[in-house]
Amino acid sequence: MFAPRVFASMIGALAVFAIVTYLLNGSLTSTLFQTLICAVLMQVGYFLAVVFLVWQKARERDRQAAENARATTDEKQAGKVSPGRLNRPGHFNP
Repeated sequence: MFAPRVFASMIGALAVFAIVTYLLNGSLTSTLFQTLICAVLMQVGYFLAVVFLVWQKARERDRQAAENARATTDEKQAGKVSPGRLNRPGHFNP
């Protein structure tokens, strides 16, 4: 969702909405009020879509972190030694 494209599309949709509303109602005040309500609803929808995408990405990252933790635990239980443990300084490396 590229923001400038969304805003340009929103302005185009609002212009068409305003023209059609004016042709149906014939009232400039009513048209402006209804177009303003439509703009607010479109912004709320855009915000909710972005929140949903962020939530979905966070859920995917949590799932990957859990899989990585599970794989690390499985390696430790299988007795595999990770190369990182051998690179620590000192005489005692359990």
